Amino acid sequence: MTNITNISVIGLEHRLGENRAYGMARGLVSVRNTNLVFVETDDGITGVGEASGPCSMVSAALDLLKPYFIGRNLYDHSQVPAYFYAQRYHLGIQNTLTSCLGGIDIAAHDAIGKLANVPVYQLLGGLNERRVPAYASDGYFAAHPKDQLADQLKAFRDKGFAGVKIKIGRDPVDDEERVSLAREALGPDVQLMVDVNGNYTVDIALRSMSRLQGYNVQFYEEPLTPTDFSGYATLHSRSPIPIATGEALYTPHEFKRLMDINGADIWQPDLTLCGGLSAAREISTLARLSHMRLSPHVWGGAVGLSAALHFHSAQVAWPHTDNVPYPPLLEYDQGENALRDKLLTAPIACIDGHLVVPEGPGLGIELDWDAVETYRVTRNL
Repeated sequence: MTNITNISVIGLEHRLGENRAYGMARGLVSVRNTNLVFVETDDGITGVGEASGPCSMVSAALDLLKPYFIGRNLYDHSQVPAYFYAQRYHLGIQNTLTSCLGGIDIAAHDAIGKLANVPVYQLLGGLNERRVPAYASDGYFAAHPKDQLADQLKAFRDKGFAGVKIKIGRDPVDDEERVSLAREALGPDVQLMVDVNGNYTVDIALRSMSRLQGYNVQFYEEPLTPTDFSGYATLHSRSPIPIATGEALYTPHEFKRLMDINGADIWQPDLTLCGGLSAAREISTLARLSHMRLSPHVWGGAVGLSAALHFHSAQVAWPHTDNVPYPPLLEYDQGENALRDKLLTAPIACIDGHLVVPEGPGLGIELDWDAVETYRVTRNL
């Protein structure tokens, strides 16, 4: 029997500097941060996961969660969240506790894979594709002029990405200007997605969508605040463009609500926010049963990206078989982020717009500890 002996966290930050800040309609960021979560066992195996959220808050959440895991059989780790939510129901689920549970869950899967000497995707049902098609997620609001945006998008097209996502959401007129520029730069064949980051209300989103109908937009992401479920139900019934959302929904319960109201066409769970690989599998089952497309959201570090790759590679493109009209794409953030690009001894390979699933037991990755120490902001707890 393999028991959990300790769980710890290391908070990481990459400071960009104000002159290199970038972001979304809600504002720009000059710091990228994430948290590495470690699950240690009495067999000497350590698994690593990732949790989104402010470093101090994830550390505080772990202080509360650790007693529920220490001494438990590693293989029983997925029993804890339901018990915790039921016992501490007054704390809610739309918070850092859930993202911390996700980091623990990812780390536990990594440890189990190492113990069994199998990659994580084998624990999730087996490999469906070794090279995962991705879309380049960039087109951020920033200080650079729009002509540089066009050059950026052309570079993504030339690298073989099947799709590119850009930020919109400042106002409908500006939305059309950015989308027109993007479509001209990408040409007619590259999928174009747009992201509002929840900055609109239903009426403003409809105005924006009406302006974008002629540009062949593949999906319109997060038009409303994440938990405006009644708004999503209304908007989805009237939208001329497929709606994607879910990056800021925590636990499968929130996706069940999204399913019940028929509020979107594409679901975007983020493993470092929604509860990890165990929760993502439940969300995937809900999506398949309701005939929804799944396109995981990734905007953190290398460990979260690795976990998302294993998850995505094990998904079946339901209800398709040999011919998939629009293969599900994994988000591949292209913004400056050392926590994605420098944390591993062997960075994740991107070939012709496809991300290669890491080989080896567990997540198949090895941390570069010099890089971890460079960006470390908290002590190992």
